[in-house]
Amino acid sequence: MKFDIKGNPSYGEVDVELGPGEVFLIEPGAMSRMSSNMKSSFQRQGGFFSAMFRKMFGGENFFLGKYSHENGGTLTFAPSIPGAVEHYNLSNNRLNIMAGSFLACTPGINIKAKFGGLKALFSGEGAFLLEASGNGDLFFNSFGGIIEKEINGEFIVDTGHVVGFEPTLNYKISGMGNWKSTMLSGEGLVMTFNGTGKIYLQTRTIDGIASWLTPRLI
Repeated sequence: MKFDIKGNPSYGEVDVELGPGEVFLIEPGAMSRMSSNMKSSFQRQGGFFSAMFRKMFGGENFFLGKYSHENGGTLTFAPSIPGAVEHYNLSNNRLNIMAGSFLACTPGINIKAKFGGLKALFSGEGAFLLEASGNGDLFFNSFGGIIEKEINGEFIVDTGHVVGFEPTLNYKISGMGNWKSTMLSGEGLVMTFNGTGKIYLQTRTIDGIASWLTPRLI
């Protein structure tokens, strides 16, 4: 399989060239265009209960679009919101991504909903994360551009800007200082990461654009 990410950071999309018999899995509705010989169907990602749990708590679809052809072919896919697309290669390791950020993967990857603990419940991002594991290529998306950072120590991020992070990083959720600072600063809750690993951040948030638009629609 060969791929080429285009259009980042505002309108990311991915061109994929599949070899004979290779299979690619995409979120339903994300396929933009494909060669006329490509065959499409649907496949459940993981077991029945795993897929149902992911749909109910991870905000993802029960089925994924399955694309392949015995002679190979090409296809292009893109997220439904404007932003960047990021690639992450998994090799018997894991990556945590926020619910709604998963876009596509090769068949060797498993996506499951993971309870982030009660701390995640109050983060504004939901109590569940998505955990990608296995071997292969993972694609996920953001709202706005994606910033990749290597963390070694402590790092503080607004909860709405986190897209994904490696499980070697631990985190806690807290306010910006005391309760008065949290309530009056307009920043809300933050995630304080500790450890060594990569974190992926988005430059914009959907909540932020919604707050900006709402007064203008009245």
